[in-house]
Amino acid sequence: MSYRIRPDRAFDDEVHKAAAHQLGKAMAELRDRPQGLHEAVHDVRKNIKRVRALYRLIAPIAREFQKQENDRLRDMARTLSGVREATALIEIGHYLQATATSAEELHALTRVRDLLIARRDRLAEAETDLENKAQAAIATCEEAREALKGTSFDCGRRDTARLFQKSWRKNVRKAMEALSQCHAESAHTENFHDLRKRSQDYWMHHMLLRDVWPAAMHAKQLEAKALIDVLGRYLDMSILAGVADREPHLFQRSDDHARLLEAIISRRQTAREEALSRARWVFADKPENEARTIKRLWLEAAD
Repeated sequence: MSYRIRPDRAFDDEVHKAAAHQLGKAMAELRDRPQGLHEAVHDVRKNIKRVRALYRLIAPIAREFQKQENDRLRDMARTLSGVREATALIEIGHYLQATATSAEELHALTRVRDLLIARRDRLAEAETDLENKAQAAIATCEEAREALKGTSFDCGRRDTARLFQKSWRKNVRKAMEALSQCHAESAHTENFHDLRKRSQDYWMHHMLLRDVWPAAMHAKQLEAKALIDVLGRYLDMSILAGVADREPHLFQRSDDHARLLEAIISRRQTAREEALSRARWVFADKPENEARTIKRLWLEAAD
């Protein structure tokens, strides 16, 4: 797997290889589409998230480059997000259906899932410019790859260790700030969205630096990924509740609408509690301590 920065290799080469590999995979997905264009778009968005997370990790020594490329890739990913949300609602519909607590609720949620599939198909049919967006995204990825080729970070072993210490500390602090906001009485969905983004960075940064302590880094990856998944369910249920409120005409039976909202309220509260519990565990260590550990492990592995 090429999404890593190995401590025994030249830093420039590792950063270039990791980012270029993800950009190349994104372009190949959009060209080849082995499972169709919509699935390709989903995979491309994951590739782009990985590149952006990598660039956030090296931001302290490449701020202008990081900002330029983050903006470029973020804006491109947004152009491909149209039908993805509708597909995510189908996935959360499956989850609600699988956790039904009665036969009546199961039947209602099965009908809701079918309605969400039909809704996604209508939106996909209406998105007539997706092909043009896909071609534009390929061009943007190529531009990003060319920009990467022209960038050198000039970072020695100790400089790299200090870079990771600084970046790790900053990113974990952001995650803990987001977690604190989620605990507040005034917490709203955007706070949980921010926590999920920071948790995704944390997960991907463990992937990038996993060679410094493979077993421990892998274990933390799994914990962070479980947190991301729970937060994703919580957020998708929130989005689905909003769609149900804004588009009541979707539901042919009013009791289906009511049962859906009841199910969302119940499962969302459970997901919220689980997410906060997992986040307290994932971000239990002080940012300063974690950052010092990353620096020490990098230096030891690089010797």
